[in-house]
Amino acid sequence: MVEEIKERYNLDAPEVTSAMLQVPREKFIAKKYKDIAYSDRPVSIGYGQTMSQPYTVAFMTNLLIAKSKKLSKAWPFRLKAKVLEVGTGSGYQAAILSYLFKKVYSIEIIPELANKARTRLKKLGFKNIEVRAGSGEWGWAERAPFDAIIITAGLKKNVPHELLDQLKVGGVMVAPIGKGHDKVMTKFTKGKGGRLEKDQHGIFHFVPFVEEKN
Repeated sequence: MVEEIKERYNLDAPEVTSAMLQVPREKFIAKKYKDIAYSDRPVSIGYGQTMSQPYTVAFMTNLLIAKSKKLSKAWPFRLKAKVLEVGTGSGYQAAILSYLFKKVYSIEIIPELANKARTRLKKLGFKNIEVRAGSGEWGWAERAPFDAIIITAGLKKNVPHELLDQLKVGGVMVAPIGKGHDKVMTKFTKGKGGRLEKDQHGIFHFVPFVEEKN
């Protein structure tokens, strides 16, 4: 799987691929899908949700930790940084992030998925990941501010301002944004005064971001 990502997409991000090599992807899906666990395709996890294809996981993670002129030389902050993931799903992305950040906070709006992911990650020995059930549009104010935020479901237009407010100055947010299923992968870097620098990185297919019902 990792070799395919390197060869097919020319994405050679050592920290990311190293993390992916340490996380058993087949442990995050139902047994009936084991034969496609390492194929470059999304996998259903129930409740209308999917685990993103390996390349998408690698690409988003690389954007999140990639060096930037706006960031300090200490990036990625492996020994001190914390990241917020919006959309826990199976827990696979959180597991990858656990090798790149000191602390991973992950929110999942579907309680059943949140509970399954929490149990799975604990069973697999991941100790620096905290999962909670709730609406990701509000972020996790009690744990803010975050060095990085990753949104793993497709937003229709703007990033909720609550999430931007919870991102540290110098921090990075990665989110797929756009109408329909095809989203533009967008990276935001937060500068002084809250000014956002935005970069776009191609089209990706995502299930829609689920908002809390009023």
